Amino acid sequence: MSTVLRHVAEWKTVAASLGRDSMLGLVPTMGALHDGHAALLDEARRQCSLVIASIFVNPIQFDQRGDYDLYPKKLDDDVAFCEAKGVDYVFAPSEREMYPERQRTFIEVEELSQHLCGAYRPGHFRGVATVVLKLFNIFQPHFAFFGEKDYQQLAIVRRLVRDLNVPLQVVGVPTVREPDGLAMSSRNRRLNSRQRSLAPRLYQALTAAREAVAGGETRAMAIKERALTVLTNVPEIRLEYFELVDVETVQPVAVIDAPVRAAAAIWIGNIRLIDNVLCVPPALRS
Repeated sequence: MSTVLRHVAEWKTVAASLGRDSMLGLVPTMGALHDGHAALLDEARRQCSLVIASIFVNPIQFDQRGDYDLYPKKLDDDVAFCEAKGVDYVFAPSEREMYPERQRTFIEVEELSQHLCGAYRPGHFRGVATVVLKLFNIFQPHFAFFGEKDYQQLAIVRRLVRDLNVPLQVVGVPTVREPDGLAMSSRNRRLNSRQRSLAPRLYQALTAAREAVAGGETRAMAIKERALTVLTNVPEIRLEYFELVDVETVQPVAVIDAPVRAAAAIWIGNIRLIDNVLCVPPALRS
């Protein structure tokens, strides 16, 4: 049975009773849990003696209020999901608990937040980095688990931890996909049947880029042109970005001479989907 905590003070009481050898794993989420989150919780359970999942739809990372309002919020279902995964504690604070006063302090991770989603969602990663650091400070975990589907977020959190000497290890967990390749996401449940049939094209385009790199193509522009043929002939799909980026700095590259991430975002109707894959040149493949 997972214990649900609503207040930071409740966790402080729990933490005071923990043994010094407890190994704490934190899985930050915004709820609407699915099998992608299950992979994070499973990995946390494998590596840690105590697992806590936070469920908090963080308002300061949404650049559009409408997107925040549409985000699914079903705490009872999420708690049941966590219980089935053996989570010890679920932290489900209110907005007032996390932000008791108007927030005046924010965390900016420069450069890494400049491109990809950062170019189209102003303030998003500032909100992500701020709430993540708050959670790290509250729980002081030994490990924190994030999905590779949100690769830019993962890279930003890793840099935050490195730059600010946060004493924990960030663990990236591979993307969990539907049988047709679509990355699992809370947004997928908003797709109608036609949109759902088109959504796998995002992964197909990324796969085309990965295959081009594996085949020896080194020109980023040529790789992008090949990949985008999967998307550009479908009028219902609107491309936001498609880039090949350095795996650490998340900066676009022009020539592929090291592993890169092919990352893309598309809109199908009013639903935004993101995904990415690792692309490794043939000379570096083991």
